[in-house]
Amino acid sequence: MRGNFDKQVRVDDLAALAGLSPTAFHRQFKAITAMTPVQFQKQIRLMEARRLMLSREMSAETVAFEVGYASPSQFSREYARLFGAPPRRDIGKLLSA
Repeated sequence: MRGNFDKQVRVDDLAALAGLSPTAFHRQFKAITAMTPVQFQKQIRLMEARRLMLSREMSAETVAFEVGYASPSQFSREYARLFGAPPRRDIGKLLSA
């Protein structure tokens, strides 16, 4: 999942790779990570987006597409939910610190 964070996750495909039923995979994944596969992927995408904005000074809109979001506004909402501030404000605060 980490290597393909920008691609759509299908639990059925992941379950098949693990040799489990989708239900068993989902249950075991959540027991190990405390997240669903989709939540895990979302967190990886958002952390990678933050890294890209800090290291490459990319805009939030560009990064949103780069990490697999189809909608920059959805990206901004989810980013703010995870990091406590919209991308521009969060990155500005981190860069000035």
